[in-house]
Amino acid sequence: MCSENRGANIVFIFFQKVFSGKKRVFKKTANSVLLFLSQRIAILHLSDIINMVKVQFEYLIKCSPKVLFNRLSTASGLAEWFADDVHVRGKQYTFVWEGSEQVAEMTLRKQNRLVRFNWVDDPGSYFEFKISQVELTGDVALIVADHCEEDETEGTEELWNAQVADLKHILGS
Repeated sequence: MCSENRGANIVFIFFQKVFSGKKRVFKKTANSVLLFLSQRIAILHLSDIINMVKVQFEYLIKCSPKVLFNRLSTASGLAEWFADDVHVRGKQYTFVWEGSEQVAEMTLRKQNRLVRFNWVDDPGSYFEFKISQVELTGDVALIVADHCEEDETEGTEELWNAQVADLKHILGS
């Protein structure tokens, strides 16, 4: 988010806090200012307020990079383990979990090596799958990068452990 919008958001929050408990005249003025600002600034993203951190997890997968990449980059592959259903329109992927939908855009794709999805409702936040193969042993590793709140790293790790366990089961790994 650009610094102008960040500054406008700070002003917006300042007016909310300063005028919320004041007399009726101030409340009316504050509401007018808030309405004016809300119509002219970008939506305030939670990642701008909450301290988000990048987390990375690595998993050994017993299959070829090509087979793994298919499960990480296609709607049918992702629907097998990542979400209940996945719809694709161009680079927009709609992930469905228990009736709830989230939309991400595939912003990076390197054949058999890397896939990155940026959340549409929070452009600064993304998750990615990187495939690494050790040349000497032939072992294939899946490296998952994601973002979460600082105090939710353990929960995020548990979630990815469960997701990747499903992926391994599907792959017979």
